[in-house]
Amino acid sequence: MGEYKDLVSLAPWDFIFQLGNLLILTLLVKKFLFKPVQKILNERQEKANALIADAQKAKQQAQTAQQEYEARLENAKEEAAQLLAQANQTAALRSEETLNAARAQAAQMKQKATAEIEQQRKKALNEVKDEIGGMAMAIASKVVEREINETDHQQLIDEFIEKVGDAS
Repeated sequence: MGEYKDLVSLAPWDFIFQLGNLLILTLLVKKFLFKPVQKILNERQEKANALIADAQKAKQQAQTAQQEYEARLENAKEEAAQLLAQANQTAALRSEETLNAARAQAAQMKQKATAEIEQQRKKALNEVKDEIGGMAMAIASKVVEREINETDHQQLIDEFIEKVGDAS
């Protein structure tokens, strides 16, 4: 039992040495293990915070860029609408100018055609007058050559009208 007594007994010097060992081991672990681990953890935390800050800054810049893009897009749409309206207005003016020019040209052509028709009519009338004069002379010479009775007179008039109809 004496042997077991040493195992169960409490020796004050052993207790003090074990407590000293525990204290020294705790200080060594704290200095060589906890402080470097804590330093690494702090560095990682700082890096993570920096990355988060960069991401937030990038997100803010992206939102600003998106707002600028949307504003530019809206301005571009407005400019396109204005250009389209202006193009439509220009096209309408050109169409109106072309239509007016075509009307003026048509009126001029009509006036020219009317003048030409009038000239041709006068020419035809002069030719008919010449033919009528020639026919009248022919009728007169025939009348002078022979004595005309009612049936001959009617026959001469019919011939004259027939010749005038053929001439026209």
